[in-house]
Amino acid sequence: MKSRISIALFASFLLAGGLYAQVDTGTILGSVKDTTGAVIPGAQVTLTNTGTGRTQVQKTGASGEYTFSPIQIGHYSVSAQIKGFQRVEHTNVTVQVQQSVVVNFLLPPGEITQTIAVTSEPPLLQTQNASVGQVIGQRSINDLPLNGRNFTFLAQLAAGVTQDQEDTRGLGASGSFAANGLRPSQNNYLLNGVDNNSNLVDFLNGQAFVSKPPVDAIQEFKIQTNNYSAEFGRSAGAILNATIKSGTNQFHGDAWEFLRNDKLDAPNFFENASGTTKGEYRQNQFGFTLGGPIVKNKLFFFGDYQGTRIRQAVPSINTVPTALERSSGFANLSELLTQSGTRNDILGRTFPIGQIFDPSTTRAITCGVPDTVTSITVPCSGISPGTQLGFVREPFAGNLLPADRLDPNAVKLLDLYPAPNNPGLFNNYAADPISRNDTNQFDIRIDDNLSEQDSIFGSISYADNPVLFPAPFPGIADGGSFADGNQHTTSINAVVSETHVFSPTLINVVRAGLSRMSTNRLQPNADTKGIPAQFGIQGVPQVASNGGLGSLFISGLTTLGSNQFLPSIEYTTTLQFTDDVTKHIGRQSLKAGFETQIIRFAIFQPFTSRGAWNFSGSYVGVPDNGGGNTGLAQMLLTPIPGTVPGAFDYVGGADTVQFSNIANTDMYHHYFGTYFQDDYTITPKLTLNLGVRWDYFGQIVERYGAQSNFLPSGSPSSPSEFLMTKKRCNTPLSPDVLAAFKADNVNLVCSSVPGLGKSQLGNFSPRFGFAYQLTNKLVARSGYGIFYGGFENSVLETYNDFPFQF
Repeated sequence: MKSRISIALFASFLLAGGLYAQVDTGTILGSVKDTTGAVIPGAQVTLTNTGTGRTQVQKTGASGEYTFSPIQIGHYSVSAQIKGFQRVEHTNVTVQVQQSVVVNFLLPPGEITQTIAVTSEPPLLQTQNASVGQVIGQRSINDLPLNGRNFTFLAQLAAGVTQDQEDTRGLGASGSFAANGLRPSQNNYLLNGVDNNSNLVDFLNGQAFVSKPPVDAIQEFKIQTNNYSAEFGRSAGAILNATIKSGTNQFHGDAWEFLRNDKLDAPNFFENASGTTKGEYRQNQFGFTLGGPIVKNKLFFFGDYQGTRIRQAVPSINTVPTALERSSGFANLSELLTQSGTRNDILGRTFPIGQIFDPSTTRAITCGVPDTVTSITVPCSGISPGTQLGFVREPFAGNLLPADRLDPNAVKLLDLYPAPNNPGLFNNYAADPISRNDTNQFDIRIDDNLSEQDSIFGSISYADNPVLFPAPFPGIADGGSFADGNQHTTSINAVVSETHVFSPTLINVVRAGLSRMSTNRLQPNADTKGIPAQFGIQGVPQVASNGGLGSLFISGLTTLGSNQFLPSIEYTTTLQFTDDVTKHIGRQSLKAGFETQIIRFAIFQPFTSRGAWNFSGSYVGVPDNGGGNTGLAQMLLTPIPGTVPGAFDYVGGADTVQFSNIANTDMYHHYFGTYFQDDYTITPKLTLNLGVRWDYFGQIVERYGAQSNFLPSGSPSSPSEFLMTKKRCNTPLSPDVLAAFKADNVNLVCSSVPGLGKSQLGNFSPRFGFAYQLTNKLVARSGYGIFYGGFENSVLETYNDFPFQF
């Protein structure tokens, strides 16, 4: 939850959207008076969309006021007439998203057949609301430089907005932002009035939104950062509201090609440092838009296509086995002794860093007792005789390993590394693989003026984006991080909206929306079975997407194999339905509505499903005083029985071995919101914005009941509860767990509560604001509101649920 109060003064150039507006629409309002300043009730006001020809007519109220809301953004003419006065027409009125445009009329005496045309634009200063934000228009969208032509970066032009900090998912590179200090995950993205938020558990593909239409397809968008009306809920941060262009009675279109090329660039720092040839860089973005009439004044279309092709070298410096190590079958590791520095063992012996010791000679040293191999006695020096001091082992002369001691599977694995292409023991392999990023996307929008009372529009946005993030090594050697792999993202955002005019003062808008994104990132050879068994690794499930090699962490070398958190497959689907009704009564604009969403999201990201091994060199170095980058020796040497008196048997192998089962989560939850808003124009200079909203954020529910929860008791005498769903309460628990429950006074409870938790029912959000026009160029605004941000929940509570997950 976020409460905030803000008071601000804005000059006439600040654009702030109207609270009369309906999400992706706007408002035209004003008054009709005669030249003496007396109001004229009953005057006929006609609104005409100059692009589509659609007209609306209403009469002024008792105070001479009129309001057209909600109306589609675009260009309009507005006229007023009544018997005994000349007709006056404003011909150059532009309505932006969520903007209230004030158009006042002064009617001179005369005949209706006489028309006065006013061609000047209404002033930009917004005087009807307390909200803080900025409209980014079509000209700014098209003319300002945008890396990757991502319009969401333009949100950072608004006051109080700054770029998101860099993170492991790359959200900052996709335009993620923070507004007024709130976390970026609290922002709310809307497209054509419906939800456009990504609910991927960990933003796997690096963007917080689902669809990103090309800038040529965006009519305009608005960023609201504070004091927005009760119409908006879901989160406590900023609102980024974008609208795709509509067709008009004129055919319009454009085509483009944007090019970037390495022939125009200098080598980057890493390429210069390693002497690597400048890597490839090609970026092409091309496409077109086209819009126009299908039936003049009635049926219109707009469509666009954009293709993106990016090829970019990804330079990296890595460490692989040296030519000498490879040519000796990894028996000659003498080059490790070229490292500077020494290490001492507890017998007082000094060895160079990089010295490899025989793990089969590992033995304990006791003070006052001669060592069984060297006969060196370590004095007790004030400690009790017979105290064990630690361990020692004997070195391999010249770091030459016996060939018959080497594990052939380890040799085969190390042979997967590419040959070095730079000299030295470390940083001896420079890689410059090429990443591929291809996108094909389109948007289609159809608008239909069914009648004077009804209009409808539908739109769909789709994108297909396969990407290769190359690892430093080819094939199953891989060596990549979690950010590397073959990634494929598809996204779709669709909406159908119908507007019904019951009367000029009573309008209803209903919408249904679908937003879906799926992203998968797979390791190389993800669908190739049998690879682990080729290297003596047994028991790895050979199922879809789990192919390839596990992760081998070897000190002194770049990681071998694929990242342990791949494969990662995620998707999110949001179904949305909204209904909003607007009623104009005199100087008041009343609005009420509700929305409901069903949000489903899943993640398939097993932890180490192919295994992970860590070879630090601790079993082949000076005990408790290691180092020396000798992990490959530890990996190579097969554990055997002790070879000297007092030695331990079978010392060696990996420091740690990790392996997990394969599990999936399939989650959903519900969101409901309802609101009432009253925007009251007290005087032409003072407007009050009053509203209240209620939000309900449902519990996360696992579709198949694979959830658990733990409720600690309030007192030591009362039992705690381990909750499982009734659907899965028959899942067997191990005897150890049941014994622990009994010992710790924990009861196993089968629960029918959805999500095994309770949601807050008191999320009421009052909103209050006012705008007062001090002068023609100065407006004072103030506002207060409570905003609930319940969508910053994740499946982490259920992602590791015992006993269903990892």
